[in-house]
Amino acid sequence: MGDLDQSSEDVSVDSRGTIFATDGNSQDIKVDFTEDEETLIARMYGLLGDRWSLIAGRIPGRTAEEIEKYWTSRYSNSE
Repeated sequence: MGDLDQSSEDVSVDSRGTIFATDGNSQDIKVDFTEDEETLIARMYGLLGDRWSLIAGRIPGRTAEEIEKYWTSRYSNSE
């Protein structure tokens, strides 16, 4: 199961939903969510709640941590 490499990236999200990840070399990597990903996250959250790993499983290349940080930065004041 070597394909499941868990890295220790530091991930942050700005108010517009843009993800900034710092890799092991302290380089910032900007990762935007597409409109389709945003729509899917919102729909899946409506169905599953904050089960981030299940939501991430439906979006290739996204981690549960990225999706949770995106959601909380974007919608934390909406409840």
